[in-house]
This record gives sequence, C-alpha cells and structure tokens, in this order.
Amino acid sequence: MTAPPGDALALTRALVAIDSRNPAFASDAPGEGVVAALLADTLNAWGFTVDLIEVAPGRPNVLARIGGGHGGRSLLLNGHLDTVGVAGMVHPPFTPDERDGLLYGRGSADMKAGVAAMCAAAWRAAQQDLGGEVIIAAVIDEEWESAGTRALLEMGLSAHAAIVTEPTRLAVCPAHRGFAWADLHVHGRAAHGSRYDIGIDAITHAALILAELETYQQGELSARTHPLLGRGSFHAGSIKSTNALSAYPAWCTVGLERRTLPGETGADFVREIRDAIARVAARPATPAATHASNIRADVTLGLVQRPNDVPHDHPLVTGLLAATAQVEQSQGSPAPIEGLSCWTDAALLTAAGIPAICYGPGDIAVAHADTEFVPVAEIAQATAVLTSFIRAWSGPRGTAWGS
Repeated sequence: MTAPPGDALALTRALVAIDSRNPAFASDAPGEGVVAALLADTLNAWGFTVDLIEVAPGRPNVLARIGGGHGGRSLLLNGHLDTVGVAGMVHPPFTPDERDGLLYGRGSADMKAGVAAMCAAAWRAAQQDLGGEVIIAAVIDEEWESAGTRALLEMGLSAHAAIVTEPTRLAVCPAHRGFAWADLHVHGRAAHGSRYDIGIDAITHAALILAELETYQQGELSARTHPLLGRGSFHAGSIKSTNALSAYPAWCTVGLERRTLPGETGADFVREIRDAIARVAARPATPAATHASNIRADVTLGLVQRPNDVPHDHPLVTGLLAATAQVEQSQGSPAPIEGLSCWTDAALLTAAGIPAICYGPGDIAVAHADTEFVPVAEIAQATAVLTSFIRAWSGPRGTAWGS
C-alpha cells in the first residue's frame, strides 16, 4: 500500500518499516531492493516518471522526474535508501513508532525522513505546473562507497543545482568536511619477550607515531580552520598486530581517518603521516633497541572523499534561506547557515558541476546510534520549505532560465 500523494509522514513510516541495511555492514543485510521498489511504486502512483536502475545485484537506484520542459531551472533532490546496522539498538529498528512527537526507527533520521520530505515536496510543487524539471535520486550505498550517486553521475545525470536532504536539524548547510582513510604499517623485529636486546616492538613504535600525530593535531592542525567547519582532525579507527603476549611483535597496522577541510587532499594526509614518522625517527638515539630511531614504517592511502563548499551567495543558498524565511515567518527567524560534520554525496555532485547543499529533517547526532528518531514536526517543516523553494527555483510554466 502506497502513501497518499504528498504525505511525507506516511511515506517516512513506510520507508522506515523496511529493512534496507547496507550489506557492507552485516552478512544478513538485505540491501535496498525492497525499499527501492516501494518508493518507485509510490512515486509512479503519484505521477512521476520513474526508473529503477540496478547498480549492484538486487540494489537499484530510484530515479524519478516530475515537471519541466518549459525553460525553468532543473533541480536534483538526492537522498540515500541504505542504512547502517542495528546491533545494540534499544528499540525495534524497523517499527516506526511515534511517541512524544518523535518517530523512531533505523534510518528515520538518516535519512528516510529526508527522502520522504523531498519526494512529497516535489509532488506538491508540481501541482502548480512547474517550468523546470525536478529529479528525485534515491540512491544505494551512500553509507559505504556511494556507488549509487557515482553511478548516476557516470550515466551523465545533470541538473542546475541539487539539495541533499541529509539530517541538518533544518539548518542550511553549504559546506561539510571530507575524509581520507590510510593504513600506517609499522615494521618491528620478532623476538622472544625476554629479549629486549634484539626485539623491536612494532606496536610501541606505532604508539609513538600516533602520539606525534596527536601533538600535530593539537598544534598546527588546530590553527587551520574553516568558518563553518572548524578544524580538520585525525583519529585511529583500528589496530592490528600479532597476538602473542610473550613475543615482540614484528608488525603493526593502524587504520587512520583524517577529516578534511576544503582545500585538503588525500596526498596531504599521507604527507602528514610521513612527516610524523620522520620526526619520531629523528629523535636522539639511545642504547634501547626499541627506541624510535629504529622506526620503519610506510603508509597506504585508501578511500578519499572530498569536502563540499558552496559559496554563501550562490542562488541555491540564498533561495533556500528565502524559502525557510517564508515558511517560518511566524517564528521571526530564518534557518541558520551551518557546516555539516559528516560527509555526504553533496560533495560528489558539486565536484561533477552540480552545486549541492544539504538541508533536511533530523539530527546527525542520532544517526547510527542505539536510539534513532526524527521529530515529526521537522518532517512537515522540511516538506513545506522544499516545496516553497522548488516553486521559486524552477518557476511556473513559461518561466525562462535566468529570469
């Protein structure tokens, strides 16, 4: 049973009720196939032109279009259908319970409420015969490697601008951090645990490098900031080594993540790690065999996702702010402009020539958490703001681009 046309809350509940965990996070995760089919059926019933585009076996993107063909500006509305796992959750993950104005469930905030709001807003705006086309892209795999949005861009998908309806607490977010992953491989020398004279402890050497990176983070790195995003950051996410307490470990691998600001790259991350290794290795030698002067280490760069940064005076930003002010005029305050701490597909879209910002219901602080919820009032407000923005952006039939 599909949600009534334009009913964002009903659609949110329907989407949350479907398990769409990303297979990257659990062996029993079903992926996005069932939830994509439901959304496609819903949008087809609402009058959209809908395509299901398989990106991986049983995991299709939903691409839907409405309005357009009359000279107005096109708008892409992007959101992901996959969720992370549910281990440790303290409420039923796929039961969309509503209590005290909050709708609970895995994916309620991240980001099925946002997907529902953008779909409902596109339908509502199109009831006035839009001049520009609105494109709905409900994609797979954002929580892992963004295969869904990457596939659409490789197909040549284009639009004048995009809004990604990630949870922003209804703030307008034209910028967010990027990230880069790298493995630090530290080489030691295996020996019996009693032979400090010949053993070289790879784990201790890894700890020395991590301590040097932390010193760099608290010093030089903290001095480089972005007006919306603050500073970049390091942290160690994993550590692996041999599993023998009575032996000096011959190797240690630490998985590192660097959250990056606009202008920072994966190559910068590798350089920072190598510089930290060099600084530790250059410390004065002592007779101890485990001293830092014996350090041997190398770095392998992994996945890199660039930051996003759209100028505050871009029509996408100013237009969305105007729409929030129109909807919220009774409250006397427009939505704030903020930076988003997490990474989103907006960065891929902006890099591909489709300026993209984030705006949506819910709080990223409860995404991936043991308790996940979205305020019901925010779903309604996001839908109203997006409807207002679409009507102004794409214009009525006969409105020409640039007018």
